[in-house]
Amino acid sequence: MANEIFWSEEYLPGTTDNYCSNEVIVSELTVDKVWPYLNNPFAWPVYYANSSEIEFDHKGGPEFTKDSRFRFKTFGFPIEAEITEFVPPAANEPARLAWHGWAEGDAETRLDVIHAWLIEDLPGGRVRILTQESQIGKPAQGLARVKPNPMINGHQDWLEGLVNAAKNDLKI
Repeated sequence: MANEIFWSEEYLPGTTDNYCSNEVIVSELTVDKVWPYLNNPFAWPVYYANSSEIEFDHKGGPEFTKDSRFRFKTFGFPIEAEITEFVPPAANEPARLAWHGWAEGDAETRLDVIHAWLIEDLPGGRVRILTQESQIGKPAQGLARVKPNPMINGHQDWLEGLVNAAKNDLKI
């Protein structure tokens, strides 16, 4: 049975304004190879063009910790974020990373999201990478109506870039 993302009641998929889920399973890769490229947000722009302007609060970084607060720009939104789940790779357990992100604004422009990742080794030298995002706010409602869904496509680009970076041992 596959592991799943843990959701708070407020961000439970199917109850929010927009939700997307992307997953890949690839061979010849491990959680330990993938984790450094996800856990260091300064690496993101190297393999994912939709992220930029990464900054940590309080001289944090370059890697996440359970108490990290950071900001970045994605999908045209300046996002403030804080880590809500941080479980580095461990034997026989999936690695987990999640953050609450928000774009400040009034009732028309505020966006709140939980973006979660799960990475687990599978039998046969394979790794599963699952990323899901649940969004609340008027901008999320607008994104949900766009076809094709920019969140699904953007996160698929992120997954493919992450896999490529890990497989090719991209320098960060």
